[in-house]
Formats: sequence, C-alpha cells, structure tokens
Amino acid sequence: ALKKTKMADPPPKKPKVAKALKPRSWEIMGNPQEDHDYWIKRSGARAQLYAAGYEKDDFERSVVTVAAPYMSYIMCNQRFRTLADEVATALRECDALGYVSHQPVISDGQTMGSAGMQYSLPSRDLVADCIELMHDGYRADGIVTIGGCDKTVPGVLMPIARGNHVGITLYGGTAHSGEYKGKKLTPGSPFEAIGSYSKGTMDLEDFKEVECRSCPGSGTCSGMFTANTMSTSVEALGMALPGTSTRAAIDKTTKKVTERKLQDCRDTARALMNLLDKNIRARDIMTTKAFENAITVVQALGGSTNACLHLIALAQEAEVPITIDHFNTIGDKTPLIGNLKPFGKYNVVDFDAIGGLPVAMKVLLEAGLLHGDCLTVTGKTLAENLKDVPLPNPSQDVILPLDKPLAPCGHHLNILKGTLCPGGAVLKLSGKELPFFEGPARVFDNEVDALNAILEHKIKKGDVLVIRYEGPKGGPGMPEMLSCGAALIGAGLGGSVPLITDGRFSGANHGIMIGHVVPEAASGGPISVAREGDKITIDLKKRLLNLDISSEEMSKRLAEWKAPPPKHTGRSVLGRYARLVKDASHGAILE
Repeated sequence: ALKKTKMADPPPKKPKVAKALKPRSWEIMGNPQEDHDYWIKRSGARAQLYAAGYEKDDFERSVVTVAAPYMSYIMCNQRFRTLADEVATALRECDALGYVSHQPVISDGQTMGSAGMQYSLPSRDLVADCIELMHDGYRADGIVTIGGCDKTVPGVLMPIARGNHVGITLYGGTAHSGEYKGKKLTPGSPFEAIGSYSKGTMDLEDFKEVECRSCPGSGTCSGMFTANTMSTSVEALGMALPGTSTRAAIDKTTKKVTERKLQDCRDTARALMNLLDKNIRARDIMTTKAFENAITVVQALGGSTNACLHLIALAQEAEVPITIDHFNTIGDKTPLIGNLKPFGKYNVVDFDAIGGLPVAMKVLLEAGLLHGDCLTVTGKTLAENLKDVPLPNPSQDVILPLDKPLAPCGHHLNILKGTLCPGGAVLKLSGKELPFFEGPARVFDNEVDALNAILEHKIKKGDVLVIRYEGPKGGPGMPEMLSCGAALIGAGLGGSVPLITDGRFSGANHGIMIGHVVPEAASGGPISVAREGDKITIDLKKRLLNLDISSEEMSKRLAEWKAPPPKHTGRSVLGRYARLVKDASHGAILE
C-alpha cells in the first residue's frame, strides 16, 4: 500500500500579525485559523511563493505593495529601484513584506516638442491603472508609492484614492540647481536658451554650456515646476510625511541617494504600518478641506498650471467635489509668497534649506489660510504636525511675509471664462500685472509651426499666439508648450505676447500663458474657429478671455467647422485615450 504523504505543517495557531494588519492578503495564501478548507485550496499559491523566496513565517506577515515608476535614463526617477528596495527593507523590519513593482514613466523634459510628448499625460492614468492591477491583483494589505517625474506624482496617488486603500506616497526628491556665470539654472534654462540663441543674444559657446550645466544630476526639475508643485501639494493634502516633498534626491558631490532620502523611505514604511494598525484610509485624509489646503499651497508657492489638472483628477478619484472654480476662490485670498523659479530667485533645494514646506505651511496656518484639523498620514492633524515648526527666519527671502508678498492675492493661477473658453482656461500670472490685453490672433494648428514662426521672428510684440488641436483629444495627450513659451521668453517677448492653447504648459513656463482651453479645438470649441487677425481680449479683472467676433459670426463659423481626422485611431494607446479622455476642466481623466 502507498504510504500517505504527510502534508506540510500549517502555520502557528497564533499569527504574529494581528488580523487588522493583514485584512486582504489571506485571500491569496489562506489562513488555517479562519478557514482550514480554504487554506488547503491555497496550496498552489503558497508553493509558488515558496519558490519566489517566502519562508514559513512570511505567510503571517502583512503584504505591502511598493510601487515605483522607473526608467534608467530619466533624471527624475533614475534612483527609484534604490528607494523601493529601501522601503521594502524597512517594511521587513516592521514584520511586513514589500511587493516591489515598477511602472512606466515618460519624461516631459526629454520628449518636449516631439511626438513622444503626446504620451506624457496619458502615462499618468496608465501608471495609476498599473498600480491598481498589482495592488488589487495580489490582494495587498497596504501600499507605499513613490513619485518623481511630474505625471507619476499624481499617478501613484490616484489608485490609493480610487480604492480608498490604506496607503502613503513618498517623493523621490528634487534635483540640485545648475549654475553658469553666477546664475542659477534649471531644466527650463536650455529651452529659453534656444530663443536667445535664435535671436542672436547668446553665442554657441554659452548655449552649449547652459545645456551641459542645467541639470547637474538625478532628481526632478529643480524649480517650482510641476513635479515639485505636485509633491508639495500632496504633502499639504496630508498623503506624504511632513518635510519629505522638498528634499534633494542625491548628494551633489557623491551623486548617491542622500541619507535623508533613505531615512524618508524608512519613516514612510513605519508610517504605513501605523496607518494599517489604525485602519486610516485615503479618504479619511483626502477630504474637501484637505484639497483646499493643497490648492492654497499651490497658489502661495507659485505652482504649475498642471496642478489644476492633477488635483481635480485626484479629487475625482477620492469622490471629493473640487472644481476649477476653487482655484479662483482660494487664489483670491492667498498671496504669492514663494520666491521660487521659474519666476523667482530660488530653486526648491533652497526652499528645503530654510525648512521646506512645513515652514511655509506654518505661515499659512497662523494666518488662517489652512484647515488645521485635517487628518494626515502621521495619524495626527495638520496643526499637530506643525505645532513645533518655527516660522521662517526673517533674514531669508525664499518665503516672503504675508504682508510683503511677491504679489498680492489673485496674482497667480486664475481661471478664465469667455467666448473663447466657455468651459474654462487657466492663466498663469506668476505675480505679473495684466489687467487688460488685446491683440491680433496668430493662429497655428500645431506646436511645431508655432515654434518655427517664433524662431523665424514672425511673431511680434502685441500679437496673441494661438496654438490649437493640442488638447487631450486633439493632441492627443495634451502636450506641453514649453518649447514655444520658452522661445518667447528667450526672444524677449514673454511679457508682450500671450500664448493661448488648448494644450498645457510645463511648470517651467512663465510669461503670459493661458492653457487648458475648454472646449478644445478637436471638440469643436470656439478656439477651433479663431482666424488669423481676429481680435482677442484678456480682461483679468472680469476673468474673461474673449474672441471678439459677433455671436452671429461665431454661430456661422461653428456651423461650418468640420472635425479633422483623428491623428491616432484603432487600438493604439493614444487612439483609445483620445476616445475616452474628458476635458481639461475635469482633470483630463478617463471615462
């Protein structure tokens, strides 16, 4: 007779990890104390986990998704394998297992002005979907995500909000400032140098030096561009640990990940376990008040227009009623106090040196501009987190006093409406005065033709540059217009030529930039029928952006308009994206 094979011993009867810390992962590996028959059925899964490196006691540990978008040749996310592994090691010390996975990432800076830029914004939603697949597919108990290049910061948080998971996000860190001839440089500097060189105000030697010195090592773009805008707004939202949003990614000398950033990884892992223990979920933190805090920080620090897309997208994932109109309501009571690039003197590492975001938030909290009772990933309220944070040293000028701001309330991001943009548009003022502007439209159906016109000196002071068919559907993918905006700055036209587009802007853009025009041209919005020479007016006092033609002429043109054929069809990523994406005023999220 055949001998009966003895089955492997079941795990100990008293699990080391409390059930509250392992609410879902038992579904994969079974729990003999809860359901012995189900535990038997999960033998195949456990066999494969043994093969992947599990030991017997590991089946009792919490399982934590560690998601880190990665590509080897992108300065923003280049060190994310190191950071993810550090998080996993710290989780192991907390008696949990980190399931590390990497998602795609598209560099805006590298793809800017090329067809590759069309894939940038769509990558945000793909990153979110990839993380959701890994987290829910493996029934993990908690989640730690790491963001860097700007679409990945909202992209790694969206699935946490979508599933109302127990989770936390960590910023991979910003880059150090570049420098040349005593001036601070940023990744936006080479784009502005193109305009200067084409105008003849910069020689080829200086042009090459700016190119080689603007990005001195790994980390996100060094100014208050989109990545740092989103990292600071996510910290203000309460979903990242205090002080982690402004730290440098690497040591400037050794080019290695800093000890502070490695400590951020360890602290984030421990904070996740505390959230699991207390069952604090994303939507306990991501409330209406928390989003108002995030928008306040964006307006106070001079953040990117892309915040209008990403914070609305995050709010929709969290089922919180935030709209583009909140940016005006909050902007009207928030002065611009961040003296940060692209329009100010300093980069984000300089901000970190004076105490980082907590110092700025302490100023705003004491002035009654933040909701101090919002819960955060520390398990404490915002006010409790900031209790012992000092106010900025009066001798520094990175964060200015509220009574002596860089610009008064209402002088940064403004939402415009009007006959050119009945569904909204975003004006980035960055402290400038622009009560009224009118000029003739110079109309281009793509970014490339517009850039060529600038470099060939065909755009003159007082013109209004219109670039259309670059929206979420029309681009598709809503590419950024940094090349054109920076070329205007380099050519000395930044303060005299508004740029209006249904596309969007890099956080590095400054000048008179109006983007996110809704409805976009590809959807038959009024921007689609603007013609060369039409008068366009910008009335900031009334927050109006108008195409100055009669209503009869507008109706006639719209009736005659025919949609151009889509640039991408079928089952391609961009073809599907163009069919499913909503407009910019709704965060360009997918249906």
